[in-house]
Amino acid sequence: MNRLVVVSNRVTIPSAGAKAGGLAVALNELMERQGGLWFGWSGRASDDAASTSKPAIVDHGSVQYATVDLTHEEYRRYYTDFSNGTLWPLMHSLTEQMHFDRRSLAAYRAVNERLSDILLPLLRPDDAIWIHDYHLLAMPAALRARGVTAPIGFFLHTPFPSPDILSSVPDAAVIIRDLLSADLIGFQTANDAENFAASAHRIAGATRLPGGSLRIAGRDIRVGAFPVEIDPQEFARTAETASHNSDTQRLRRSLDGQSLILGVDRMDPTKGLRHRLAGYRRLLETRPALRRAMTFVQIAAESRQEVDNYQYLREDLDRMSGSINSTFGEADWLPLRLTARGGSRDTIAGYMREARIGLVTPLRDGMNLVAKEYVAAQNPDDPGVLILSKFAGAARQLGAALLVNPVDADEIADALDNALRMSRPERQDRWMALWETIKDTSALGWGRSFVNALADSGESQGGRVQRPGDLSPATFPNVGSKAADRRGAELRLVPPTSLSVN
Repeated sequence: MNRLVVVSNRVTIPSAGAKAGGLAVALNELMERQGGLWFGWSGRASDDAASTSKPAIVDHGSVQYATVDLTHEEYRRYYTDFSNGTLWPLMHSLTEQMHFDRRSLAAYRAVNERLSDILLPLLRPDDAIWIHDYHLLAMPAALRARGVTAPIGFFLHTPFPSPDILSSVPDAAVIIRDLLSADLIGFQTANDAENFAASAHRIAGATRLPGGSLRIAGRDIRVGAFPVEIDPQEFARTAETASHNSDTQRLRRSLDGQSLILGVDRMDPTKGLRHRLAGYRRLLETRPALRRAMTFVQIAAESRQEVDNYQYLREDLDRMSGSINSTFGEADWLPLRLTARGGSRDTIAGYMREARIGLVTPLRDGMNLVAKEYVAAQNPDDPGVLILSKFAGAARQLGAALLVNPVDADEIADALDNALRMSRPERQDRWMALWETIKDTSALGWGRSFVNALADSGESQGGRVQRPGDLSPATFPNVGSKAADRRGAELRLVPPTSLSVN
């Protein structure tokens, strides 16, 4: 059987009592059942990292974790400057926040190549390799240059920009061609996959084939949409239990009967936090009768504070929240509670169940699993209302939410007003439609759909590839059903003529 090799920028080795986050949530169960190798950056920078040719290896259950440190210079140029200063805003179509430096691009490529050099001795002939996210766009080509013939899949967790926006980065064609060394390239939405296919054709000279595949240098590359999922049943149980814990009870007492509006995000320019606070301010200005009936709690955990745009965001949010509270607050009521500290998964789940409104308004997002978690957390008898940016990937699935333009303060204010006044029957109907969309999906199903499609892609290239491990539907409850297929758990190839480019 093929061993699954996952490659990601950051690798977190599980520890007793620790709660996984981000990519680990989506892949942990698949890796635990399948076993395999998980390779990537340790999250540390050290002076002697450049001289290290072997990773640190830890076995945990059926998974072997192999991690590599970065040098301080690599951390600055590869991670901070190019990955987060150039690629992150580029992928979210925020070119005005993008900084480009050819020295940082060179460092980015050099780190992708160094990681490939270190990974190479760990690979076996029958491996299936799954590379993740924008930090490692050059790695498929780096591995091919080192003679790797195993099936390579790549999944991008962010959005993908239109060809015109992508062209704003020098050497965009080289980046696209590097990525086209993979056999299967997956995206969160069909629109992102279409943007990539159009970019590959216009910028890198790839030929578009019927069914959504691309051809370049005599190779066919499959392109598809694989929406990332949560485990909604498990999260619902967590939220119901957490609604009785001390953290949620303290929050409930502090609200004293007021409706809770809740935002949960990383403190990131793409999350639309400035516009969100402006929308809430507009609500306070135009609906004074609602002022003491609600409290907005915005959890915005700090991240990437070494990047200037993130520092400016923190300063702006502090200023805006102070202005809202000083203008509209009273001695016994604070309209906005902003915290830059995150919370445990259980605590956040309890808050979500308590919230009358989940406010999720990124400027652009690959998927946004917070929106799905909010839906799963609700009490079916008295559910809250999801207000969701129409530019989040999740909006393609969660159309029964109140969809808004995240930069329109009046539209956000109107949606908040609508949600606060919405009757219980309408809230129940909307929630049920949202729940029906996600209830039969799972993170495990998402992972299974990709690795099975990768096996198919490897076979189409003439290799003798078996599907990684025992991935039969019987092994995975609630995965592979018709309901799951309808909700995007399986591969959907991108027809070249049916999708528009942003």
